[in-house]
Parts: sequence; structure tokens; C-alpha cells
Amino acid sequence: MTSQPTPTQAGNASGRTGEPGGGLQAGLKNRHLSMIAIGGVIGAGLFVGSSSGIATAGPGILLSYALVGTLVVLVMRMLGEMSAANPTSGSFSAHADRALGRWAGFSIGWLYWFFWVVVLAVEATAGAKILSEWVPAVPQWGWALIVMIVLTATNLVSVGSYGEFEFWFAGIKVVAIGAFIVIGLLAVFGVLPGVHTDKASFGNLTGHGGFLPHGPGAILTGVLLVVFSFMGSEIATLAAGESEDPQRAVTKSTNSIIWRIAVFYLGSILVVVSLLPWNDPSIKDKGSYVAALDSLGIAHAGQIMNVIVLTSVLSCLNSGLYTASRMAFSLGQRGDAPKAFARTTSRGVPMAAIVASVVFGFVAVFFNYKFPDSVFLFLVNSSGAVALFVWLVICFSQLRMRKIIQREAPEKLLVKMWLYPYLTWATAALIVFVLGYMLTDTEHDGRETVLLSLLVAAVVLVIAVVKERVAGNHPATPAEAPADKVSVG
Repeated sequence: MTSQPTPTQAGNASGRTGEPGGGLQAGLKNRHLSMIAIGGVIGAGLFVGSSSGIATAGPGILLSYALVGTLVVLVMRMLGEMSAANPTSGSFSAHADRALGRWAGFSIGWLYWFFWVVVLAVEATAGAKILSEWVPAVPQWGWALIVMIVLTATNLVSVGSYGEFEFWFAGIKVVAIGAFIVIGLLAVFGVLPGVHTDKASFGNLTGHGGFLPHGPGAILTGVLLVVFSFMGSEIATLAAGESEDPQRAVTKSTNSIIWRIAVFYLGSILVVVSLLPWNDPSIKDKGSYVAALDSLGIAHAGQIMNVIVLTSVLSCLNSGLYTASRMAFSLGQRGDAPKAFARTTSRGVPMAAIVASVVFGFVAVFFNYKFPDSVFLFLVNSSGAVALFVWLVICFSQLRMRKIIQREAPEKLLVKMWLYPYLTWATAALIVFVLGYMLTDTEHDGRETVLLSLLVAAVVLVIAVVKERVAGNHPATPAEAPADKVSVG
């Protein structure tokens, strides 16, 4: 059997050498990382998916967002603790490898890769739909192909080009949502020049059936509808391995997650449900943000929001391709994927990992157009609960990694999880509760999503266990140190 690198060696192998094939390079600047961290929590799902949550829970959807936001803050704190101690392109997959065993890193790494490959297809189709409305001469599948090819080329050039594109994509999202919040609040307070609306009022939060018009249970149903729009918060920790100062980047992004979620999610949704009654038909017909802008009499509100949504889609595609390829690269380094995935060009780009991710993305796009209600629906539902699986693995990894770091390199604990281990266990319990509650949800496909995701996870887990046992039949080499004995750093 060929000798595989230990988890620590794999983490350090992403070292930033300038030699061809020498590993990933420090091509991301601090401004790139800052904007990736800020923009990572603003997904297209916030703009296009919030209307169903508002219809389900009314103004109480704010509590759903607050609950999931708290969950994300806690999980990111744990991930920040581990990533600040040992920044690596594999992020939580590499940490799980180290803390729980090869089977855990293998399983969660491939599941996460699978999730983002499916997201590529979903977002490419969403972007193509908008573009085909603007230029109908090009068919939807043509636009999907063009978008995928352009962003693939961007990622293949260098990590710096990815960072530059994402800097501007995320910047547009941040400016747009910031302007939306400011304009909306001015209207609610009645001080927006030239706008007179009798609907805008904080009274909308308690009027029209109360703050919880469908009862407290609707808060949990709302959680199921909004939880997946938070996926992407962890991208900054993966990208940190290719930054000029990984530890500083991880620490900064982890510490700022609270205000980012509070402003961009809670702030913007508060504005929407204050500008309009939650049961206003236009929210469902036009989408929450378009309806809110229309209520202020802002001309071309729909087209303005389409531009913002398209930017979010391109940002998600860009980051999705980057994230999937870096996870494949890390799996290749650890011997859990083809070795070609771990090879890089002279610019530090893992070309094989990017191409493989794109190919599967193209296949998924094909299924979306050819078999939308069968094969593609299965792909979407079977990857739907991966976010929760990832967060759960992060919890268990942190419980173990804290002890290893404290024992071997306590000075690397630059970021610490609050109230360890009690808050970690409480977070894990909440995630399990959400998964359990999803099993009771048949109206919004929550049950089918969890069951199919568990099925795919079980298949990957079986492959991981079989692979580990086959490897165990061969004499271990010195490079294959036990996960809990490796050094941190």
C-alpha cells in the first residue's frame, strides 16, 4: 500500500510553495477574505426563498431566522477554533479526519462535495432563467453553459481571480442589501423623501393575526424553510488556507459572524415584514424583496432585484465551484480521492479537482433539463440535509479537537468555543432535534429530504468503513499516525 500523509501533513501540504505542483498558494488577499466572509452568509436563497417562510410563520419568521442564526454562530465558533489552530483547505473534513477518524473525514468531505455540485446545477439554472428573460434568443441551457464555462475559466486561472470576482460579487450583494435596509427603515419611520405609504409600520409585526398568526409551531416549520439559506458561512475557513495570514483571516471571520447574520438576515427580513403585512398577496406573487420595493413605488423594482439575485447566483456558483474543488483537493491529499485531485498547476490551482467538479455539475444541469421531476429532484432532496450533517460533525469534531489542541499546542487556541463543552453538546442536540422535526414534515418535503440524505450518507459511510478496513489489512506505515496522536499545527 502506498504511504498516505497523516492529517497534519495533509493540512500542511496545502502550503504555499511557488513550485509547479507544490500545493495551493497564498493568492487571496485580506480584502478578498473579508468580503468572502461577509458575502458568504448572503445566499440567493435569502432573496428568493424568504417569501415562503414569511407565508408560513408570519412575522414570527424573525424568530426562525434568529434561531438558525444562533445555531450558525455557535457552529462557526467551533469551526473557527479548529481552523485558527490549523488552517487547511479541507476545513471541517480535515478536522473530522483528525478528531474522529478517517471514516468521518472521508464521509463528510464527499457529502459536502456532492452538496455543492448539486448547488452548481441549481444556481446555474436559476441564473440562466433570469438571463434568458433578458436575452430570449439564447436558450436557458445555453445560458447555463455559458455561465458555468466563464466561472470555470475564472477558477482555473488562479485563486486570486476567484477572490477578485467574489470580492465584487459579494460587494454588490452587501451594498444592495445595506441600501434596502436603510431605505426600508426610512420609509417605516416616515422620513423617506417622496414616498408616502400607509402600509409601512412596525405595527405590521403584531397586526393581521398577531406576531405568530399560525401559532408557535410555525417557528419550527420556518426553521426548516430557512436553514439551508445559511449554507456557505463556512467557506471563509476553507479559503483561509490560501490567504496571506490564515489564522488572522479565520479569527476575523469567526468574530464577525454575529453582526453579519444580525444585519443581513434579521435586519432585512424585519424591514420586509414592517413595510408590508405578512399576508399581503404581493409577497407570494412577486417575492418578498420585490414586493417590499414595489410598495415604496420604486420604479423597475423587479428588474433591480433580478440584477441582485443574478449577482447572488453568480457569487454562489463561483464560491460553490471553488469550495467543491478545494474539498476534492483535500480528499486527494489524504488519499480519499484520486491522487490527481491533489496536484496543482504552477499557479497553485488544483485543475483536476476543478474539472471533475464542473463535469459533475454539468451532468446535474443536464438532469435538471432532461429529468427535472425524477433524477434531479432526487439529487436535490438527497443533498438537502447535508448542511445539518456538516454542522453535527463539526460539533463532535470540536469536542475531541479541543482536548488534542490543549494537550499538544495550547498556544494555538486563538479562538475558543464559549462554555465548552456544554454549549457544544447543546448545539448538537438542537441540530438532532431539527433533523427529527424534519421527519415529521410532509408538507414541505422535510421528511423526504432527511430520509434521502440519510440514504446517501449511509452509502458513503459504508464505502468509508470498507475502505478503512481494507487499508487496515495492510501493514501501517509510520506516516499513518492515529488521528488522536497527530500534532496540531
